[in-house]
Amino acid sequence: MKFDSPKTVKQLAELLTDVRIVGSPDFPVSGMNEIHMVEEGDITFVDLDKYYEKALSSKASVILIDKEVECPAGKCLMITSDPMGNFNRLTRHFRPFLPSTAMISPDAKIGKGTIIQPGVFIGNHVEIGENCIIHANVTINDYTIIGNNTIIQSGAVIGGDACYFQRTKNGTFRKFESSGRTILGNDVEIGALTAVDRGVSGDTIVGDGTKMDNFVQIGHDTHIGKHVLIGAHSAIAGVTVIEDYVSVWASVLINKDLVIGKGAVILAASAVDKSLEGGKTYFGTPVSEVRAKWKEMAALRALPDMITEMHRLLEQNKK
Repeated sequence: MKFDSPKTVKQLAELLTDVRIVGSPDFPVSGMNEIHMVEEGDITFVDLDKYYEKALSSKASVILIDKEVECPAGKCLMITSDPMGNFNRLTRHFRPFLPSTAMISPDAKIGKGTIIQPGVFIGNHVEIGENCIIHANVTINDYTIIGNNTIIQSGAVIGGDACYFQRTKNGTFRKFESSGRTILGNDVEIGALTAVDRGVSGDTIVGDGTKMDNFVQIGHDTHIGKHVLIGAHSAIAGVTVIEDYVSVWASVLINKDLVIGKGAVILAASAVDKSLEGGKTYFGTPVSEVRAKWKEMAALRALPDMITEMHRLLEQNKK
């Protein structure tokens, strides 16, 4: 999320609690992002051992951190006992939840020729292009941008909060509040009862010409390329990149922080736990190239007969 205008570290610190600045208080900050999406000029936060090095070496200009460390050159630190809590305070200040006063927000921008069916909810700061069809009972939440000629089938939810929680020391969960956007390109089709979550602090993006079947889940900050096909009951976790012309058939599960290369095909009922090279076909749980998986399956089917024959030979040798 980018601020309307740059802020100084000092200005941000005045909005927070229990913060000590290491570096110049006049250091400029242009936006905020979580560690996986951070850009130069952003403030981010870190409070887990496995991410300290990543945060300190990232493009982030300012880091909320709960550890005394040397400040990297060209950066500013904000030492605090509660980095995530303070990051959420910034989210609530710069992008607070805005209660709606109507089914279609008065500030929504809706293009010429777009059809809005009965029961559609359109939140604040939403932009919808020309010649779209938004079917009955669709929910389009705040800060969503939709291109031209896009179709959204009934019951879909666009721009719901990210499923992003931190487990506390007493075993409960604390919500990482969402401030990002959802962006759908031109000529996109979203199936019935599909959910496309907004970014936590960046954007969830669906490229031009991409088509989704019913009951699809797209996680926060995921970037889906152009002309991607996603089958029913598939789920793609957060911060994953699906490059152009990928085909994801029905009931495919794709883990977070992965890259699926251009033109890859993932066959139905597969589970993806690693990044995949483009231009190849994959299948299985866990997924592998389809020919290798078929050989593996053939070998497994032959195994009972092989064991039976081995026992027969052993019995024969005993005689």
